[in-house]
Amino acid sequence: MLEIKNLIAGYENKSVLKDISLSVGSGEILAVIGPNGAGKTTLIRAVSGTMPLVEGKAKFNGKPIMSLTVSQRARLIAVVPQAKHMGGAFTVRQAVLMGRTAHMGWLGRESQKDMRIVETVLARSGLTAYAERQIAHLSGGEQQRVMLARALAQKTPVLLLDEPTNHLDLRFQVELLILIKHLVREDQLTVIFAMHDLNLVSAIADKVAIMVEGRIHAIGLPKDVLTAEMVSRVYGIPVDRKGEIAAGKPLLFPKFSGGPEKTPDTQHI
Repeated sequence: MLEIKNLIAGYENKSVLKDISLSVGSGEILAVIGPNGAGKTTLIRAVSGTMPLVEGKAKFNGKPIMSLTVSQRARLIAVVPQAKHMGGAFTVRQAVLMGRTAHMGWLGRESQKDMRIVETVLARSGLTAYAERQIAHLSGGEQQRVMLARALAQKTPVLLLDEPTNHLDLRFQVELLILIKHLVREDQLTVIFAMHDLNLVSAIADKVAIMVEGRIHAIGLPKDVLTAEMVSRVYGIPVDRKGEIAAGKPLLFPKFSGGPEKTPDTQHI
């Protein structure tokens, strides 16, 4: 169980996250949505232990994450950050192997087990054919898959993803999310991901949390959180619910007639 309680965090004495409390169990996916600037990326960073907390706790199985060493956190939590260009002369295989760093011995040499894990992850991520290509020569979408593969190679019980489908075409968006869902069920991972596409969120998430100005506005099942009324209010545009993707998985579309609504009054959300 990953548990966050009364968490406050921010930058340069400015609080971005304000009294965040939530929990995610093994084998469960929590999607975090909200307008730009709501604090989704900051939440990923705070949970991963890469930024200090002002107040509150982030724990996994009762153990405070901030009490762990960098190496211990790397064996517990893998992070896929927002897509960015990956330079350098590393090959795809070398980049994915970096995910095994925290598991290597004091000499920093990879074992046969490390290499078996890398080859398995390359195959599962659809990257085997790219294994000897240099990272710098890949497209943005291909690099995003490499970052996911590197995180999967860490073999951690917790996986945090920040906009994991950015720069991916529709086919690879779906394939990546199916892979994540399969791994969550098979390996009983605990997953938090931030994403903008509400229908992809609806399709894959077990629970959804809406963030507004650094606070959790609502959290629960997709059918309870992704309502037309709530999404319209939070995003400031009229939205219609158009049936379901599957049972309990709402399908939402913005209304394009009538123009945008006013910016949401967050004091009354």
